[in-house]
Amino acid sequence: MIKTVKPLKTSLKGEVVIPADKSISHRAVMFSSLAEGECIVRNFSSGADCHSTLELFKALGVDISFIDKKTLKIKGAGAKFHPEKQTNTYSFSPYVYPYPCGNSGTTMRLVSGILAGQNFNSVLTGDESLSKRPMKRIIEPLSLMGADISSVDGHAPLTIRGRNLHGITYRSSLSSAQVKSCILLAGLNAEGETTFEEPYVSRNHTENLFKYLGADITINNNSVTVRPSVMQAKDIDIVGDISSAAFFITAGLIVEGSDFIIKNVGLNETRSGIIDVVERMGGDIEILNQHTTAGEEVGDIRVRYSKNLKGCTIEGSDIPRLIDELPVIAVLASQAEGETIVKNAGDLRNKESDRIKCLVQELSNIGVHIKEQEDGFVITGKSKLKGGCETESYHDHRLAMSFYIAGLIAENEIAINGFEWTKISFPEFEELFSKLAM
Repeated sequence: MIKTVKPLKTSLKGEVVIPADKSISHRAVMFSSLAEGECIVRNFSSGADCHSTLELFKALGVDISFIDKKTLKIKGAGAKFHPEKQTNTYSFSPYVYPYPCGNSGTTMRLVSGILAGQNFNSVLTGDESLSKRPMKRIIEPLSLMGADISSVDGHAPLTIRGRNLHGITYRSSLSSAQVKSCILLAGLNAEGETTFEEPYVSRNHTENLFKYLGADITINNNSVTVRPSVMQAKDIDIVGDISSAAFFITAGLIVEGSDFIIKNVGLNETRSGIIDVVERMGGDIEILNQHTTAGEEVGDIRVRYSKNLKGCTIEGSDIPRLIDELPVIAVLASQAEGETIVKNAGDLRNKESDRIKCLVQELSNIGVHIKEQEDGFVITGKSKLKGGCETESYHDHRLAMSFYIAGLIAENEIAINGFEWTKISFPEFEELFSKLAM
């Protein structure tokens, strides 16, 4: 699908409620399925990735039903699943259960930690894009715990033969919430303590929900320890996704005359790096109505057009807090004065696409002065975005939405090839922008 974006002739005004946080939606289903008791999960994400998780846990035999379009009722199975009780249309053997993960790396990586300690065998499959993403980062620590996992040269499909696991201390060279969550989930059902250490603290939704649901967990700076425990079901209200809000934040700062409020946005300090960067760049942003729900900070964000943005350096401990937002931050930086330098972000090459290479190529075509670096990129700001071209999304939803934002301020229209991939995380994207532009 090719989407044509025309330069916006009006400013963005009003209020908008963004969709549910994808990371928390995944975990709400997984952890409630592992818990004892029944709960309600409200404001569940409509994105395709989260529904991959939902369908997988139904196939595992968990009793999950919709009360309405965004509200789930989940009856937890406890620490062990019984897929033989579920009619599994994917089964090719009574002893091995295949589970499709679609395009969702979160589903595949986190569920691997859960399935590794079960008493049955399973296969996790993915689409063409997911099957190219690296899985050694979870296979190696799980194997140290006693897991038996086979892959295709470190890629999906993953064949997991359920085993009794034992705890380990794992010092990761990579700050990754997916790897951390995978190991902590395996540790819930392992003998002894399991500790995960990382260079910088990555997003901590797993730790917050573990504490909220009563898991035996200890946190010490960038080290997390979990002990065998069964969580207790509690109702979960899912906050809005700051990664989705990032596109609106950027648009509000660069579309002349804009002034609007984004409601109910998650403000978890391990995810709010974009807010820090915007403040560093001199953007006009204000947090309102801040409070806590289900262990997560949440509030409203007011964004106003900011003519005098300044470039900055984004590196080190910044990166885990805004890794998914870097493509749209590149668009923001294109309108700031001076240089913006992004480094220590080499893991961008392992996302749905090689986001460094693809971002640099397509933004250059639009008119952004951007140079590729091994672990990031450098942008010289105050670029005039000429547009008048077709951009490729590379099956990457965040690239597609970032190019859409660039199109709002370009001199000529921009065509985005593969725009349908936005449905992976944000099917309401265009509709909500149209509301602010009316």
